Amino acid sequence: MKRSFSRRDFLAMSAKGVGAAVLSYGLMGCSSSDDDTPAVAVAFNHGIASGDPAHDAVILWTRVTPETDADVRVSWEVATNADFKDIVTNGSTVTNADRDYTVKVDAMGLTAGTAYFFRFKSGSVTSLTGKTRTLPEGAVSQVKLAVVSCANFPAGYFNVYELLTEQQDLDALVHLGDYIYEYERGGYASEHAAELGREVLPAHELISLGDYRTRYAQYRGDASLQKLHAMVPFITVWDDHEVCNDAWREGAENHNEGEGDFSARKQAAMQAYFEWLPIRPWREGNHEEIYRSFSFGDLVDLHMLDTRLLGRDQQLDFNTYLDPNTGAFDGEAFMADVTATDRTMLGALQLLWLQGTLLSATGKWQVLGQQVLMGKMMLPAAIATQQLSIPQFAELAALAQLAARAQANDPTLTQNELTYLVANQYKLTPEVVALLKLPAIPYNLDAWDGYAYEREVILGTAKSKDHNLVVIAGDTHNAWANELRDVNGDVVGVEFATSSVSSPGLEYYLNLPTEQIPATEAAVVGLVDDLKYANLKDRGFMTLTFTQDAVRSDWHFVSSILDSDFTEAEDRGYSAMTLAGSHAIVPVSET
Repeated sequence: MKRSFSRRDFLAMSAKGVGAAVLSYGLMGCSSSDDDTPAVAVAFNHGIASGDPAHDAVILWTRVTPETDADVRVSWEVATNADFKDIVTNGSTVTNADRDYTVKVDAMGLTAGTAYFFRFKSGSVTSLTGKTRTLPEGAVSQVKLAVVSCANFPAGYFNVYELLTEQQDLDALVHLGDYIYEYERGGYASEHAAELGREVLPAHELISLGDYRTRYAQYRGDASLQKLHAMVPFITVWDDHEVCNDAWREGAENHNEGEGDFSARKQAAMQAYFEWLPIRPWREGNHEEIYRSFSFGDLVDLHMLDTRLLGRDQQLDFNTYLDPNTGAFDGEAFMADVTATDRTMLGALQLLWLQGTLLSATGKWQVLGQQVLMGKMMLPAAIATQQLSIPQFAELAALAQLAARAQANDPTLTQNELTYLVANQYKLTPEVVALLKLPAIPYNLDAWDGYAYEREVILGTAKSKDHNLVVIAGDTHNAWANELRDVNGDVVGVEFATSSVSSPGLEYYLNLPTEQIPATEAAVVGLVDDLKYANLKDRGFMTLTFTQDAVRSDWHFVSSILDSDFTEAEDRGYSAMTLAGSHAIVPVSET
């Protein structure tokens, strides 16, 4: 059943900005408890962070680790200089086990487009100093964002986060989800965890609130992640692994019998997320709604979406449309289901909010920050259903083309081609020929390809205002660049997708030897209409630099995640550009 919405929901949409954070308006010693809280010895073991910047405010975050289980008073300071001689706001609050000893402050009354320094204190202990900045107002010449996704602790070191700390000119960092993973010790991508000293805590799969809190604490103990959080404000959304794999509104692939009520698990996971991430909730106690917008002056409007937990219908399954006896694919039934007008990724209320926001937005660039690929990643059905690998399909398709040319008595057919055909034509069995004739279908039904109608609504809304639309995505663990084409055949936007921090990509799932990677990448780009770039091998991040004239995407990759002594893999880096008004992706090398 779809979620309905009421007048109360509409009113709630205007209540963003006040939530479960202490409000700090100025030099008034804001306090949520009496001043006689007993002193408790603490440490700031999990670093500091900032996030959800506004024109006049920013969320500040830390966590204290007390020697004993007791209430702990924590104070904060925000200043315009690193020595804190010019403090602009400060205050104190009390935290305890009820919020896992986390502290979240909404520092308000700040100046737009300004860098600030912040720190926390508890008793005689002072945290490290962090740096943050507010959003700019008015005419803006440039905005630079970093984009990351998919950090699996046991898969390897967070070298991508470390490399990101060398980017000193960022306005914000956008994290598109899978900030943590829920799997048990020895589970997904854990082959090297023991030797790297990165076995997960707790050892079992995450189910309870305590489980999720423990896993966040382990992640936030990582030195590279702490350093990055301290230098730039984060703008975050969750994907599936903050709860469990392939989650949707009412369930998940990795929520199994014996693991209790999914709703309770989801609520626990979302509570821990709001405790541990510097995100501004809509209102006190609301851990479900995270879609929101950020305005970087007249240049960029960034709209963060929840494509995962709030409104998503359950994913379709290709096996539902495969005949168990013949293997035939029921394309008609599949297309009817995937294009159904009542099939939703965002949910009715979030979609209505996004449409209204896009229709009234005035920024030069309209950016959708969300989790999964929006570009149409259509592959031959034999590949999408994993009946043939990409190399197998390429070989057999070429062989079938030779056979067709021979049957047509093509005079350009060479003797070598004929010899090859005669030696290999046994491979073209009736079953193989039938597979090669199957149409192109989506390879990933967990992405927007599985929710086609709602995608068209979004593209149509952006098209109606002639927006410069940029969609950013994560989730796949690979880097992509797509031109976004609507059902009428018009290109109405572009999509830039980041690789992962540490989670393995298609090279892992396809078991591709390193020497086959470039050819496979080229084959995928050739097979998928409107796909302009693919990196199927490397872990990394993406930066987006917006100006009034263009947006430039730069993909950066690390040489290894299995060795803390790493370098940037500059030979694998790539840069592309889209000019305002063009909706076309062009390699920077060609500009």
